[in-house]
Amino acid sequence: MTTTAPRDFLKSLFDAAVGAADPLTGIKAHLPAKPKGRTVVIGAGKGAAQMARALESVWDGKLEGLVVTRYGYGCETRAIEIIEAAHPVPDAAGLVAARRLTETVSGLAEDDLVIALICGGGSALLPSPPEGLTLEDEIALNEMLLASGAPISAMNVVRKHLSTIKGGRLAAATKARVVSLIVSDIPGDNPAHVASGPTVPDGSTRHQALEIVRQYGLQLPQAALDHLTSPKADAPRPDDPVFLRHEHHIIASAGVSLEAAAAMAKAQGVTPVILSDAIEGESRDVAQVHAAIAREVLGRDRPFSKPAVMLSGGETTVTLRAKGGKGGRNGEFALAAALAIDGHEGIHLLAADTDGIDGSEDNAGAYADGGTIKRLRAAGLDPCRLLDGNDSYSAFKAIGDLFETGPTGTNVNDFRAILIR
Repeated sequence: MTTTAPRDFLKSLFDAAVGAADPLTGIKAHLPAKPKGRTVVIGAGKGAAQMARALESVWDGKLEGLVVTRYGYGCETRAIEIIEAAHPVPDAAGLVAARRLTETVSGLAEDDLVIALICGGGSALLPSPPEGLTLEDEIALNEMLLASGAPISAMNVVRKHLSTIKGGRLAAATKARVVSLIVSDIPGDNPAHVASGPTVPDGSTRHQALEIVRQYGLQLPQAALDHLTSPKADAPRPDDPVFLRHEHHIIASAGVSLEAAAAMAKAQGVTPVILSDAIEGESRDVAQVHAAIAREVLGRDRPFSKPAVMLSGGETTVTLRAKGGKGGRNGEFALAAALAIDGHEGIHLLAADTDGIDGSEDNAGAYADGGTIKRLRAAGLDPCRLLDGNDSYSAFKAIGDLFETGPTGTNVNDFRAILIR
């Protein structure tokens, strides 16, 4: 068993996971052949700027184009323009970026090549409401989806049928060949769901979008409902001839990152157990299950023996129960798990977003252990009330247990590691 302090050990696993999701490795492995014509780069997501820089470092030839990323996530590039916009709630800068991306590809010819760099966060960064809807309508839709508790796959079905750029529409707007290089933050790694698939179509329908609206009680503007009941909302189908020459590649994913973290744990003498790279569900409920397994291992050495570290990925959700709370799904997981392991010394965990930002605050996630709740109460805080108020950020900030990394340059979504010793 490693003698490394638990938090240092957990951070080393996170670092290994993020390192394995470095887009440069995947881009090198999937570089397309040079075209007869121009090579134009487009992209969107929280790691899109770093993907653009990585592509520039290995592409032997002329490049042009632009990608959009979250404010503060940009980096220096030589030829590819970086635009910053708002995430997780869209803004006018994103609207301009979406329009410019469409304009960039729409004038290209069959001999040209489009390299699309797509990763998580692109849905919010590419607002492009259809005729009859406004940016304000798309902002309201995004806020409703984020508060609904719906899984990301369901959110993106709705988004892509209320957009002029998502659901493969960006790729359908060009005569050029499109090669999409995708860093997946989606459980199951369906490329059409990453960033709502601006360059990759899928078989979902507007009727499915309407059913999701009904199921989650989304109070959409009447114009949005009217659009969804109209054939105008239909997205291009995967068998549309416009996509015949296109291809896409998943160049990084949660599964690869968890394997890297597992190898790091094993090298330090701790048995790794990967639960799943595609876990979804309410964050606090997922936390309860993880905590129950951890307690079983701690007390009974089953279903596996300690010392061990449980690893999982995917994308959980948070149904907002109160206004004014701060934090994201990983902080919510950590706080709920802390309540469930209260008093169990020997259990330590880290829950963090691999892009470096959990929700809308400046932390990637949080640490927790069997003494977290005791420390919160000693600070005069009520952990149950904080959880009920979706205020995990305030909880962990008060006791110095926030996990802060800054932007990592990639995004394969949630990373959870629970050490039992």
